[in-house]
Amino acid sequence: MTVTRGLEGVVATTSSISSIIDDTLTYVGYDIDDLAENASFEEVIYLLWHRQLPNKVQLEELKNQLAENAELPKEVLEHFKMYPINKVHPMAALRTAVSLLGLYDEEVDLMDKESNYKKAIRLQAKMPAIVTAFARIRKGLEPIAPRKDLCFAANFLYMLSGKEPEAIAVEALDKALVLHADHELNASTFTARVCVATLSDVYSGVTSAIGALKGPLHGGANEAVMNMLSEIGTLENVDTYIREKLEKKEKIMGFGHRVYRKGDPRAKHLRAMSQKLTELTGEPHWFEMCTQIESIVTGEKNLPPNVDFYSASVYHSLGIDHDLFTPIFAVSRVSGWLAHILEQYENNRLIRPRAEYTGPGMQKYIPIEQRG
Repeated sequence: MTVTRGLEGVVATTSSISSIIDDTLTYVGYDIDDLAENASFEEVIYLLWHRQLPNKVQLEELKNQLAENAELPKEVLEHFKMYPINKVHPMAALRTAVSLLGLYDEEVDLMDKESNYKKAIRLQAKMPAIVTAFARIRKGLEPIAPRKDLCFAANFLYMLSGKEPEAIAVEALDKALVLHADHELNASTFTARVCVATLSDVYSGVTSAIGALKGPLHGGANEAVMNMLSEIGTLENVDTYIREKLEKKEKIMGFGHRVYRKGDPRAKHLRAMSQKLTELTGEPHWFEMCTQIESIVTGEKNLPPNVDFYSASVYHSLGIDHDLFTPIFAVSRVSGWLAHILEQYENNRLIRPRAEYTGPGMQKYIPIEQRG
């Protein structure tokens, strides 16, 4: 056996959902640049699940299905009120709520293709309601019911603030959702596939994926980026702060990626949106700080920014609490998780790798009375 730490470079399965080849990310063969500029998030959901872009009728049907399944059971809303609100990270609340949803789905253990697809619809539809309801309840506010006349991105922003969002805000969030939807066998997607390969249910797979996404080396990186920007404070402090970090060999969040060498192709889209939004909100210093950090880190370490780096200032400019950044990632990435879960079920084999043992050799049991 050959040991590969972190499974780097190991091809674990075949998939027709997304690919990363020569630093180009595609969803079902469509370049991410093409999709980011032209496709809505709902179109991308359909693409990932059906391996083709929808026609008008198919897209309208999907939108209607999502709208019809967007509300949460009252039990989930009441459950939020039981949490130690000031101590619970929204990702922990999301993980628990998704698991809880499985208790109220009468088809949770039905494993036929149609039942699993219906569960995928329900989960995708309810993720924004979970995040926004918890965000409001922890502030002593009542959750806002979703509207059937708003698109997916607009509905999220509406349920979060209670106000119909401006077009630029909807465009920004929709683009971010498209960019985060899938990313081949990332940590959370692989976790989901490992889970359901045991023939566990869809809710278990997504709950497992959320647990993996919660970590700062995966989905939590965008929140860490905003924390870093807030700590730096002003443009004048960037150079000293970043160079001190580099001298101490400390990680700069939002830079580098395991599978990209020339740079994350998604980053440029959020870079452009960050510049536009920070100017509109009268806070261009966030974007200027980011570009200065990028110049130093890329120049010194040859590490280009990844998708998390500029998404932080985009979400901040939309008025979103910093600890909601990773849950928004999950609201998008669940579309990819569900695509991979459904694909795993279609041609399942239990995922069971081996480990090289490095402990002591054969030992003999010694009765406790004789142990020193």
